[in-house]
Amino acid sequence: MTLLRTEKLYKAYGNLVVTKDVDLEVVAGQRHIIIGPNGAGKTSLVHQLTGQIRPTSGRILFKGRDVMGTAPNVLCQMGMGRTFQKNNLFAKLSVRENVRLAVQAKQGGWYQALRSVGSRRAQWERADQILEQVRLSGGYEHCVSSLSYGEQRQLEVAIALAAEPELLLLDEPTAGMSPAETDRMIDLVRGLPASLAVLMIEHDMKVVFSLADRVTVLYYGEVLAFGSPQEIQGNARVREVYLGGKH
Repeated sequence: MTLLRTEKLYKAYGNLVVTKDVDLEVVAGQRHIIIGPNGAGKTSLVHQLTGQIRPTSGRILFKGRDVMGTAPNVLCQMGMGRTFQKNNLFAKLSVRENVRLAVQAKQGGWYQALRSVGSRRAQWERADQILEQVRLSGGYEHCVSSLSYGEQRQLEVAIALAAEPELLLLDEPTAGMSPAETDRMIDLVRGLPASLAVLMIEHDMKVVFSLADRVTVLYYGEVLAFGSPQEIQGNARVREVYLGGKH
């Protein structure tokens, strides 16, 4: 089942075109990775998909519904979650409290949380389940500011998962990580439920070819190639402009 589809998605700022007639499709349960050189329009594309910026023209369909112009919080409630290139955490709160707040937001915010002690207890329990899922359960009472960079990235994923998404968008989740941290993120994504679709921007080819079912290559805002990891590795044009003949 197609979960997300774009049709001729186009975004320009005056004469600067950041996405040009992008056709993209993500099916349920798929691991789909977007690659491309710096300035290819990868993050701009994700901002359009998640409602941070509005495309100039084209269509975005999520679960069959046209969501062009839909606010990010509404898309989140519809089942679209995301992380960002830069961490967006409550640094002075505990790991567990960061995730509980995200669970609370999914369940209806402060008013709903005050209705019963039981609902509050259920939020903590759900937060603990998610932290175990992303392999942070050993230090959930630690202050976020005490976490390593890689652990903070894992926490970002936990917060996104608290919204119970059907589609999770990860914007360069391994950027700036050590090799060991990168391996942990690969294991984390690999361990996500098979029913959850993941659309990821990534620059590390080890990550791409470890996780991807499908790969889309962006080049100056356009789709240069699309296919399986093996097809992308074998594409002469992709090797020329991006992979540099190394893969």
